[in-house]
Amino acid sequence: MRADDTSLSKNRIYFFAACIVAFFAVYLIHLFNLQVVNEEFYQERATQVTQRSVPIYAQRGEIFDRNYDTPVVSNIDSFAVDIIPGEIPAGERESIFRRLAEYLGLPPSEINRKIPPSYSNLYQPIEIKSGISLETITYLAEHLEDFPGLTWHSKPIRNYVEKETLAHVLGYVGDITREELQVLYNQGYSYGSVLGKSGIEKQYDFLLRGKDGKEFRTVDVRGRKVGDALLEDEPPVLGSNIVLTIDRHIQRLCEKALGQRSGAVVVTKPATGEILALVSYPSFDPNLFYDTSSAEAFRHLSLNTQFPFLNRAIQSQYPPASTYKIIMTTAIIEEEVIPLNKTIVCPGHFNYGDRVFRCHKLSGHGPLALFSALAESCDVYYYTTGAEYLGVERIVDFSRRYGLGEPSGIDIPGESAGTLPSPSWVSKTYNSRWQGGDTVNMSIGQGYLGMTPIQMANVVSMVVNEGTVYKPHILKEVRDPVTGDIIEEIKPEVLSTSTIRPSTFRAVQKAMRQVITEGTARVVITTDATSVAGKTGTGEAGFDDRWHSWFAAYAPFENSKPEDQIVLVVLVEAANDWEWWGPKAANIILHGIFSRKTYEEVLGSLRTWYLRAESRGER
Repeated sequence: MRADDTSLSKNRIYFFAACIVAFFAVYLIHLFNLQVVNEEFYQERATQVTQRSVPIYAQRGEIFDRNYDTPVVSNIDSFAVDIIPGEIPAGERESIFRRLAEYLGLPPSEINRKIPPSYSNLYQPIEIKSGISLETITYLAEHLEDFPGLTWHSKPIRNYVEKETLAHVLGYVGDITREELQVLYNQGYSYGSVLGKSGIEKQYDFLLRGKDGKEFRTVDVRGRKVGDALLEDEPPVLGSNIVLTIDRHIQRLCEKALGQRSGAVVVTKPATGEILALVSYPSFDPNLFYDTSSAEAFRHLSLNTQFPFLNRAIQSQYPPASTYKIIMTTAIIEEEVIPLNKTIVCPGHFNYGDRVFRCHKLSGHGPLALFSALAESCDVYYYTTGAEYLGVERIVDFSRRYGLGEPSGIDIPGESAGTLPSPSWVSKTYNSRWQGGDTVNMSIGQGYLGMTPIQMANVVSMVVNEGTVYKPHILKEVRDPVTGDIIEEIKPEVLSTSTIRPSTFRAVQKAMRQVITEGTARVVITTDATSVAGKTGTGEAGFDDRWHSWFAAYAPFENSKPEDQIVLVVLVEAANDWEWWGPKAANIILHGIFSRKTYEEVLGSLRTWYLRAESRGER
């Protein structure tokens, strides 16, 4: 072999040797980079691949009334049943689902809907039903060999202590839907989370729900559990307890006074905006909706023609009828369109154009000045002053100053703004012109006008506070679930301040007092437990023999401490048999509140009063 060939061979050997050395050097550097330099990064990646977390659901906070003694909403220990689809033997899926559905009281289609065949290789637990008792879980545990893939976890359910009491205020909870999860996922919700669906449960879900914990598991590439978790479990954080402004004793009194009549009752503290009672009938039992399997009960209530889900106190609007004369009286006094002692003759009818508008007293009231007109609720007086003295623009302006046509801002979802008509509103809504007859109708709270009971409470509150209205609210305090310490206390918030003269409101107060002492409410507001100022109302609703029955009032009338005063609004729908029950229910409620008596005790007191009055020849 020539020397040149020998040299070339050695060079090749050196080259290949260098390549091998370089390869191993790069490999060793890469290994060093993986195992030393970036150890934490890749360890975290490996942990993420092998670790799975299962939520540990936080217990929702309890809800108390303003007395903060016993909860009106608590939690009951309960369980939820899960299935791990990947652990179900092939070919036994349908038979296992059928047996399990029969025992849990579910249709097999419900389990198939939650666990479609495409999930067969999934090793993550899927919840199929919650609200399971310990007895049921014990049975399943004893027969676990009959239900491969079955597991369970603790999931407390809500207990609404007095069922239908406060249902519209409290609302209800339910499992989160897929649609809701798409919106709320980034806020910490997950599949299986319990979510407030209405009322306080929905409004303050972020306070009540707490924070779910996590239980970690080590799994293989198919998601099967293979060993102890590498990560430490994260314990759940309890939801905060909340205290409402509601007084459950007043709430019960109002519910019983309204009885089984479609309608609403609102009791507020005008000095703070606190809601002491908020009643809507018919109601429902929120305990029915802790589980998605209760869809049938939900559907049944949804189809009820009496609309039990409707919160009539804040969502239904009605013609305010003669209670609207409080606003009209304010406008007449403030604008000085007519002397207060000037009389207008009521012959029982009012001619306007080619139409005749009747007074509720067909024989007429004769000559009446303003205070007597409000006390007797004379329609002709307000027809005349509305159409000939005030005019629609000023009527609409004063209605707007009282907050009509705008929601009150109460902290319950779904409030209606009511309807405040005007010439521009009629043009936009009906593509027609405002007529003079519309002004006449509006002057006595009829026509297009619509108000909710909570708006009416704000109207009376403005009169009581001589121009200031506080935002109505139901949340009073947020408390620590363990220590009970106050975390947050809700302060009164001014909703509006009127430019109307305080002297005008004081005159309206006197006029409302005269309604009770000399007017339409004299025969029915008989309580001697407090002094009352208010206004009755009888709203037309398209029936010949039935009307909406309103009563809006405050008490005590003579009081030096504003914090002791309350505003009361009662609305009984025309759907009920006509019995003018609004002021009658109000008499019971007022007597019960200020004498600190239950509904049953009030009936006994009033019955004794009537018997004594009859014996004296006063009734």
